[in-house]
Amino acid sequence: MSHLSFGGFAKSQNARESRHPEFISGSDVQCVGILKQVQDDGIYSVLDRLLKGIRVTRALAQTTVVQVGILAIILILSSCSKSPVDTVFFDFSENHGVYIVNEGNFMYGNSSLSFYNPDTKRVYNQIFQARNGVPLGDVAQSMTLWNELGFIVVNNSGKIYVIDSRTAEFKGSISGLTSPRYVHIVNSQKAYVTDLYSRTITIFDPQSFQKIGHIKVGNSTSEFNQHSTEQMIQYQNLVFTNCWSYDNKILVIDSNTDQLVDSIEVLKQPNSMVIDRNNKIWVITDGGFEGSPYGYEQAGLLKIDAETREIERSFRFTLGDHPLNLCINPSKDTIFFLNRHVWKMSVTEKRLPEKPFIASEYTSSTGGFYSLGIDPVSSEIYLGDAIDHRQNGMVRRYASSGKLIDEFKVGISPGDFAFK
Repeated sequence: MSHLSFGGFAKSQNARESRHPEFISGSDVQCVGILKQVQDDGIYSVLDRLLKGIRVTRALAQTTVVQVGILAIILILSSCSKSPVDTVFFDFSENHGVYIVNEGNFMYGNSSLSFYNPDTKRVYNQIFQARNGVPLGDVAQSMTLWNELGFIVVNNSGKIYVIDSRTAEFKGSISGLTSPRYVHIVNSQKAYVTDLYSRTITIFDPQSFQKIGHIKVGNSTSEFNQHSTEQMIQYQNLVFTNCWSYDNKILVIDSNTDQLVDSIEVLKQPNSMVIDRNNKIWVITDGGFEGSPYGYEQAGLLKIDAETREIERSFRFTLGDHPLNLCINPSKDTIFFLNRHVWKMSVTEKRLPEKPFIASEYTSSTGGFYSLGIDPVSSEIYLGDAIDHRQNGMVRRYASSGKLIDEFKVGISPGDFAFK
C-alpha cells in the first residue's frame, strides 16, 4: 500500500515546524473555507446558501433563524485553529504522475488536490492548500494540464485556479464564472470553459488567463431553456460538447469562428464522451432518474461518426443502470466505463460486455466506485473510490490486465484524474 511522502518538498526557511499536507485537519480546511466565503460574498450571502433548505432570504435578516445562523458561523470561526499552516514546497518536475481532483462536499469548501508518483508509490495530499496557504474551494470538478500549467475547475466557487504543474504554486485565476465544469485548450491563444447553468461557453486566453469572449448555447425551444455543457473533445476544427443536465444533445462548435454550428440528438443525459482511433465519438447517457421532470429511460452507449455526425450504433443498458466516466486507452481501441463495476469493451464490439473487467465489492449504486482514469503512457487504470462521500476516499491503481498494483488514501470524493 502506498505511503505519504515526507521527501520531495522543502520547509519554509522561517517556518517554526513543517506540517505535512496529510495532517492539515479537515476542521481547519472547513473553517478557512467558511471564512473565505464570508469575506468574498458577505455573511448574508453565505447564510442564504447554508440555510437555503428553509428558504431564508435577506428580507428575513432580523428573524431568529438568521440570528442563530450568524451565531453559528461566529462559533464555527471562533473554534478554528489559530496555529499557522507553513508553506510546503513541492517539486514534481521530474515526476511522471497523476493529479487527483477531490471534489469534497457541497457547501463545505473542503475540496482538495492530491498528487501520486507511480514510480515511488508516494502520494501527496492537500497540496494546493499546503503550497499556497488557502483551501482549493467548494466542489473541485476537473483539471486540465497544458504547457506546465494546471487548470483546476472549482465548480461551486465559480472559478478556475491555475497552478504550475511542477510545483503546485498558484499562478493565477479565472473568476466570475457561473458553474464551470471542464477546460479544453483549443490552441495557445484560446481555451473553452463549459458551464452547467450559464447557457454559454466562456472563452479565455490560456497564457494571460483573461476572458476574451463567450459562445451562446441557450436552447429557447426547450422548457428547461438551457444547454448545460460538460466535457469537450476536438475533431479537426470542431469541438463537441455533451449537454448532460436535463438534455439530450451533443453540441458542435466551430473553433475557428467560436460559433455553435450543429447539434446531435442522442439519448437522455449524455454524461461523458471519448473519440477513438477511427474518429468515432462514443457517448454514455445515464437516462435521467425516476421521477425526473425531464423523463427517465434506459441508459445508453452511442457510437457517432465525427465526420458525418450520424449515430452508427446504439447500445442500451438495463433500466436502473447508471453508467458513467467513459474513458479510452492510449491506443484508442478499447473503452472503459463505470456501471457499479468497471467494464471494458473493444471499439469493434457489437454488443455490451457481459462480465465486468474489475468487480466492485459494493452492493449499492451509491458510494463506491466513483471515477475512472487511464494513464496515457502506461495504460494503467486508476479507480476513484468515494466510499461513502463523507470520509477521505481511496484510489486504486491497476495494471492494464486488471491486476491491482497499489491503493492509497486521498481526499473526499476523488472525482477526476489529470496525468502528467
